[in-house]
Amino acid sequence: MASLSRRTRFRYSLGSFVTGGFGTVPGLLLLPYLTDTMAVPAAAAGVIVFVPKAWDVVFNPIAGRLSDADLARTGSRRRFLLRGGIGVAILFAALFAHPGFGTPVWDAAYVVAMFFLCATAYAFFQVPFNALPAELTDSAEERTKLTSVRIGVLAVAVLVSGGGAPAITDLLPGVAGYRVMGLVMAVIILAATLGVYFGLKGAPVGSLRPNTVRLKELARTIAQWRSFRWLLGVYFIQALGIGTVLAAIPYFAQHVLGDPSYRTYLFVGFVGPALVTMPVWPRLGARWGKLVGFRIATTSFFVGLVAMYFADKLPFAATLVFVALAGVGYAGISVFPLAILPDLISAEEERTGETRAGVTAGVWTASETLGLALGPGLLGIVLQAGSYVSSTGSTAVPQPPSAITAIVIGASVLPAVLIALGIPLLRRSVLEKRP
Repeated sequence: MASLSRRTRFRYSLGSFVTGGFGTVPGLLLLPYLTDTMAVPAAAAGVIVFVPKAWDVVFNPIAGRLSDADLARTGSRRRFLLRGGIGVAILFAALFAHPGFGTPVWDAAYVVAMFFLCATAYAFFQVPFNALPAELTDSAEERTKLTSVRIGVLAVAVLVSGGGAPAITDLLPGVAGYRVMGLVMAVIILAATLGVYFGLKGAPVGSLRPNTVRLKELARTIAQWRSFRWLLGVYFIQALGIGTVLAAIPYFAQHVLGDPSYRTYLFVGFVGPALVTMPVWPRLGARWGKLVGFRIATTSFFVGLVAMYFADKLPFAATLVFVALAGVGYAGISVFPLAILPDLISAEEERTGETRAGVTAGVWTASETLGLALGPGLLGIVLQAGSYVSSTGSTAVPQPPSAITAIVIGASVLPAVLIALGIPLLRRSVLEKRP
């Protein structure tokens, strides 16, 4: 099959502004949005962030089957991309609109409903988006190139959304900042959706195989597909760690470092080095093996997170160095799972003779969203155990020492342990074919 053009790679990768925005901003800001503008208790806020995305565990595989069926009928997944992306844009703006019903219960109920709908729309975008690399080309080399471009654009998207969203909320006090931020992010998501939809018009599509249509068959496939389950386990555990540290950044900046504006510096210090080192990781993987690179990246992330435990005793510049080290590792653990996944999909499709890209993407997306949602949920429980004091408005209230300790643990120790738990699962005998 002919190689993909650079234009096709770039246009496909524009979808990363949708995945990057939705994956980053709620994980970074939704918990403090609830605790510090609606006075929702920390544990309850953690549950609110988790429950709507838990729905994706059930729905995303279904979205994958629907996407596979639509591909078989029309020869394209673009329709799902368009409708899902438009839905995400509209509902994202609504999520941070803060209607102000006057009580934490009703305000929280509104957030649950909007987040639930937004997560559903996101499934219709991300599932086909993740399935496309295995179908745009039959070449493993071309898929690696496509994934590398996608990861590079994703790093830019995460930097723009994760650095820009907190900065916008800092410009305007209280709920006004969140409302403006939601609208700005919605425009970015909509533009990216239209870019990938129109950009892939006429793009090549690989050979179509019979569609897997039964959930029982899907469950049997996953149960027998050991290499995929192994990689999925690593991805879920590390997504859980990433979700925890992202949710902790605003609290860490405000209550440990003493300045809420530091959350932008922390996030840029985390994602900036990731952006710079994204192209390096595929080269390291090509030379020493993807699993070796994966292990090195995991170790880098772990060391950087552990060092953040001492941030209150270190100069801020030194803290940023360790944040950057964690960011370098974050780049690697973002690159390697997505580089390994298409190869596993192709091997399984060749073995069975049936489409696996859509349903696999559904399960993969469900795992990612569940991990990223559970992270803030875990942090909420930790904050509640530390007696964190929720509030309304833009002025921070004094926190007891136990709450400060809980924030430090949630920002460093807890995610570090979760990230490190992935290392024993990176088994060469399972994830790499022996010659």
